[in-house]
Amino acid sequence: MSGVKLNGVVKKYGQAQVIHGVDLEVENGEFCVFVGPSGCGKSTLLRMIAGLEETTGGAIAIGSRDVTQVDPSERGVAMVFQTYALYPHMTVEENMGFGLKMTGHPKAEIAQKVGEAAGILRLEEYLKRKPKALSGGQRQRVAIGRAIVRGPEVFLFDEPLSNLDAELRVGMRVEIARLHREIGATMIYVTHDQVEAMTLADKIVVLRAGRIEQVGAPLELYRDPDNRFVAGFIGSPSMNFLAAKVEEGAVVVPGLGGARLSLPVNLPANGTEVILGIRPQHIELDRDGATHGVDMSEALGGVSYLYLHGPTGERVTVEYRDDLRLAPGSKVGMRLKAEEAMLFDARTEARIR
Repeated sequence: MSGVKLNGVVKKYGQAQVIHGVDLEVENGEFCVFVGPSGCGKSTLLRMIAGLEETTGGAIAIGSRDVTQVDPSERGVAMVFQTYALYPHMTVEENMGFGLKMTGHPKAEIAQKVGEAAGILRLEEYLKRKPKALSGGQRQRVAIGRAIVRGPEVFLFDEPLSNLDAELRVGMRVEIARLHREIGATMIYVTHDQVEAMTLADKIVVLRAGRIEQVGAPLELYRDPDNRFVAGFIGSPSMNFLAAKVEEGAVVVPGLGGARLSLPVNLPANGTEVILGIRPQHIELDRDGATHGVDMSEALGGVSYLYLHGPTGERVTVEYRDDLRLAPGSKVGMRLKAEEAMLFDARTEARIR
């Protein structure tokens, strides 16, 4: 297995630049996840690593080899797509071994490698079936098995679970995590689902508009984001953001009735406009208060979420774990755990530490 290194990678379509000088190193055996909103460039970057998109500038290395201009078939990568791309007239066994067959490998070797991959993915009993006789999750496992059989240096996954229903996605996340543990391969995985990113990744790369916003371990990004974008993107439900201003050594929040908060950060000058970030679980409800209107209450069993709107128009999500039920239109107050709050510059959106 090998790591992947990107050095100043650029992608242009004509005059439009979509990837802006990306530098990144994925260590050997690491599970790296690219996340970001639609159009941020995560799939384009993955396809550039695979060789399916031409690299306009910079260099891509896999292991010790510069593969920037190398044909996709010679890069030592295997890609699993959102669509399963299985041959409907072939059995599972034939689909998994087709790549090796086309490159002239002996039948005995193909059978051995297919059998090993089927064992890893628990597909032994389905080898003689055709794709139409499989569920969506089983078809995706066949597509992954086809990649395993090739014995690549790097596995590339492009939103492989997005076509599955919620229950199957959870099951397949477990399967992919187990697969990574068992074979120890370098894997790069693209998803728009930050829950997938948080549960699967050793390293998360947060992308926006073709640039890397931050790279780090899942909990590192959750607990210590560099800017408002990363703070809002990592974590579900998203962090709440409230407009505020620095006044005489405190943070004044109009949306909380002008509450003055003392935060453990180096505050900028008086009068500076800032953004206060607070996660839903760090807000306590004040049932006797009447500052925020209830839009909706969402009871999920072990945890519930209350969606509120404030006097200055801000939207706030609160997490709670009791049986409180509030009707839409009713009023409630809030108390923030100030020691858990984060502060961002209103102009640059950079974190104030």
